[in-house]
Amino acid sequence: MPKGRSFAEANWFQRGFRTFAASAVGSKIFAITAAPLDRVVHRLTNGRRTAAGVLTGIPAVILTTTGAKSGLERSVPVLGIPHPDGLGVIASNFGSTHHPAWYYNLRAHPDARVSVDGDEWKARARLADPAERDELWARGLEIYPGWRNYVSRAGDRHIEAFVLVRE
Repeated sequence: MPKGRSFAEANWFQRGFRTFAASAVGSKIFAITAAPLDRVVHRLTNGRRTAAGVLTGIPAVILTTTGAKSGLERSVPVLGIPHPDGLGVIASNFGSTHHPAWYYNLRAHPDARVSVDGDEWKARARLADPAERDELWARGLEIYPGWRNYVSRAGDRHIEAFVLVRE
């Protein structure tokens, strides 16, 4: 399971990166740069690390989905929240007014792969029910309080969560 520190437990450097990432400017920068950087670090460390994990202490995992329209594999780093069935992931999309592409991919094709700390496993995604979503949200805020900023920027969009059930 992903290891990460709560915001309070993170060192000053990690807290600074998390705070900057939550800002409007930081979100715009990281929306463009985070995924490519995470994929490079993930590849260079044989799946043991991501750039987000190194820089922020956030438990980033690589989620591989099947494209909703293209049918092609798509990999993206997401914050993994431990869940009894596997992992929870929140479709925040840096506070954008639309869901991230992986949200639509999982809705169309719920079978996925998860890579975390050098371990890769198959998962079946299901949309979290409202109580689960609220629990994942609360646990996620302990790690990354910046999601609070994303809610106001997301406008009318309700930020959803998925449970990735380990198979």
